[in-house]
Amino acid sequence: MSAGNAQIADITPQIVSEHGLSADEYERILEILGREPNITELGIFSVMWSEHCSYKSSRVWLKNFPTTGPQVICGPGENAGIVDIGDGQAAVFKMESHNHPSYIEPYQGAATGVGGIMRDVFTMGARPVANLNALRFGSPDHEKTRHLVSGVVAGIGGYGNCIGVPTIGGEVNFDPCYNGNILVNAMCVGLVDKDRIFYAAASGVGNPVVYVGSKTGRDGIHGATMASAEFDDDSEEKRPTVQVGDPFTEKLLLEACLELMAEDAIIGIQDMGAAGLTSSSVEMGDKGGVGFELDLDHVPCREEAMTAYEMMLSESQERMLMVLRPGHEDQATEIFEKWGLDIAVVGHTTDTGRLVVKHGSNLMADIPIGALANDGPVYNRPWTPTEPQAMIAPEDVPAPLSYADTLSAMMASPDLCSRRWIWEQYDHMVMGDTVMRPGGDAGVVRVHGSNKGLAITTDVTPRYCFADPVEGGKQAVAEAWRNLTAVGAEPLAITDCMNFGSPERPEIMGQFAGCVDGMSQACLALDFPVVSGNVSFYNENNGQGIHPTPAVGGIGLMSDIDQMATIALKDVGDALILVGDERGHLGQSLYQRDIVGRTEGAPPPVDLASERRNGDFLRALVTQGTAKAVHDCSDGGLYVAIAEMALASNLGADVTIAESSLPRHARLFGEDQGRYVIAVAPDAAASVEQNAADAGITAVRIGVTVEQPVLTVDGADAVRLDDLRNVHEGWLPKFMDGATT
Repeated sequence: MSAGNAQIADITPQIVSEHGLSADEYERILEILGREPNITELGIFSVMWSEHCSYKSSRVWLKNFPTTGPQVICGPGENAGIVDIGDGQAAVFKMESHNHPSYIEPYQGAATGVGGIMRDVFTMGARPVANLNALRFGSPDHEKTRHLVSGVVAGIGGYGNCIGVPTIGGEVNFDPCYNGNILVNAMCVGLVDKDRIFYAAASGVGNPVVYVGSKTGRDGIHGATMASAEFDDDSEEKRPTVQVGDPFTEKLLLEACLELMAEDAIIGIQDMGAAGLTSSSVEMGDKGGVGFELDLDHVPCREEAMTAYEMMLSESQERMLMVLRPGHEDQATEIFEKWGLDIAVVGHTTDTGRLVVKHGSNLMADIPIGALANDGPVYNRPWTPTEPQAMIAPEDVPAPLSYADTLSAMMASPDLCSRRWIWEQYDHMVMGDTVMRPGGDAGVVRVHGSNKGLAITTDVTPRYCFADPVEGGKQAVAEAWRNLTAVGAEPLAITDCMNFGSPERPEIMGQFAGCVDGMSQACLALDFPVVSGNVSFYNENNGQGIHPTPAVGGIGLMSDIDQMATIALKDVGDALILVGDERGHLGQSLYQRDIVGRTEGAPPPVDLASERRNGDFLRALVTQGTAKAVHDCSDGGLYVAIAEMALASNLGADVTIAESSLPRHARLFGEDQGRYVIAVAPDAAASVEQNAADAGITAVRIGVTVEQPVLTVDGADAVRLDDLRNVHEGWLPKFMDGATT
C-alpha cells in the first residue's frame, strides 16, 4: 500500500490551516510528494516546517551572527554549542524557550523546559553541571501574574532539584507587555572530555535505530506547532499540548546514556524534543545524509491504540533516539534495562535519504528527509526598522526630593527587589561545586576535580530593545560579557533565546533584524561568538506583541577560582572607584520609569571599544587581587550598585558626588554602560587611577566604605541598611502572599 492511501482522509484547506501551514506551503508539499499527503505526512510536515523547528523566518538573519573562534569546538546546528576550556575539557551549553506551555500550564511548562534543555546537553556526552533561567512575567497587578510566578518557579525547582543539577543564577522581570505571554527561558551548561563528544549525525546503512527512555503517550502532540502560533482568548484549550515531565526518569536516562557513551557503541544520538520522534529522526538523517525507516509497532507506548500520527508527533518527555553500531544492541539493552528504562529497536538507517514510516501492515509516510529539514521554506519577510527614540538630556528628567527615599523605593521595586524568595526554592549547592551562589553578577561552578571555574550569566534589558533594537541588542551581549568579567572570568561565548512577536508583522521583523545587528556587532567587538540558541516567535496575545527580548546566556572561564571577585564589600576604609565614563543617561532608566513615571527616550548607548577596554582593565585588577569587591553598573545605576554591594556585606558606604556639569540624580541613577564599581585598599587607589589614566580609561574615587551600616551621599541623606534590606527582600514574599501588588 502506498503512503498516499494510508489513513485516508480528505485534506481540506481547514485541516491544512489547523496544522499551521499556509496554502503556498501546502502546494509545495504537493510538488515534493507528487501526490496528496495523508494525515500522518501532513502532521510531519507541519511540525518540521513550523517556526519552532525550521527557523523559516529567522534563518536569513541568524547567519549574520559570528559563530567561530579559536575556543569554539561546535557552533550552531547541533543540540548545543561547545567551547574549549583547556586540559582536554569542553563546556557544552544552550538556552531554549518554553514560553507558550508555561503560560498555559506553568508548573509542567517550566519543568519540561528544564528537562528538555538538560537533554540537549547530555545528548552530546556532557554531564550537566549548572542550570540558569531567564523569566519575564506580566505586571504584578495582573490577575494571573502571581499564579504564573508560583507555578513556574515551582516547576523549575521541582525538576532541577530532583535530577540533582544546581540552579545557580538567572533573571526575573515584570512588565505589562508579558501579561498575556510570559517568557520562560532555560539554560544548561555541561562538562565533557573533548575526545568523548557525541553528535546527532547518523551514518552507515542498515544500522539499528534505537528508542530509549520513557514510553510514548499523547501529551505534547503538536507542541511545536502551538509554539509557532500566537495566543488568543481560547489559549486555555491548548492545555493538552503541554508535556508532562518526570525528573526521576530523566536522572535515570542521563546516567544510562552516559554509561553507554563510555562504550564504543553509539554512532549518533538525538534528544526527542519538539516534534519528538519526527524531529529526532529527520535531524539525525539529514545531518548524516542517510534515510530512516521506522516501524512504529516497536515504539513503547503507554496508551492504547496510538496512531502513527500520534506516535510521530508526541512530545512525551525523557526520550532519546540513537543509531548504534551493529552488534551493540544487547549491550545497550542491558544498560537501559538495568536503569529501569524502555529500549527498543524501532528501525534502521537506509541509503534512500527518505523518512519511511510503517505501522501495522501500512506504509504511513514516505518523505524526502531533505524536504523536511534544510530544504523547507525559508522566508525573507518584509521588515520595517524601528525608529530610535530621541536622546533625553539628564536635566530634563526631574530630580527627587530625597535620595534616601528614592533609593529605598527603587530597591523595593519589582525589577530591583531581591530574588531570594525564588532562588531559595532552587537547590544551588547540589553536586558540591557551586562557588558563587545566586545574587552576584554571575554564577560560578568549579570544574570538578580542578581549581578552574565556569562563570555563567543570563542578560537582556527588553525596554532598551523596544526603544532601540540595535542598541538593546548590543547591550544584552555587553552586559553578559561585563557580568562574567566582573567575577574575573574570561568570556568565551554565548547562547541566545530570541523572544519576539509575530514575524508576519514588518515592525516585529524590524525589531528582530535590529537586535541581531546589535548583538552581532557586540559579539565581534568582544570576541564573544554565538555557538547555540533558539528563536521563539509569536509571543503575542490578541495581536499585542511582547517587547523584543533577545536573552543572552554567556559563559566564561576562570583559571583559578581563588581569584574570583564578589560584589560584597570587604573592609572598612576601602576606596570605592567607578571605572567607566559618566554621562548621566536617564532615558529608559528604572529611575525615570519607577520614580518619575515616564518611559521614553533612547536607551543608553553602548560604546563597544570602551566596553572592551574597561572590561579587560577590570579583569586584570581582579586576577591581580587588587579589586577586593566588584559589581557592574546596570539597572538603577551607580547608587543601586553600591547599595547591592553594601547589602551583601552589611558594611556601609559614603558616596561622594564631586562637582560636575551632570545633575546629581543623573550621576546616581543614570544607567550608563561599560561601568564597574570596585573596592580597593586605600593605599592602592592612587595607582589604580593612574594605571587607568595611562590606558585611556576613566577611573575616579566616588566614596569610601564605613563601619556603620548606612549609606550616605556626601555624608547626608542616610539610609540604614537594615531598613533597606527589609524593603529589598520583602517585596517579593509579600507579593506572593497577596499582601501587595
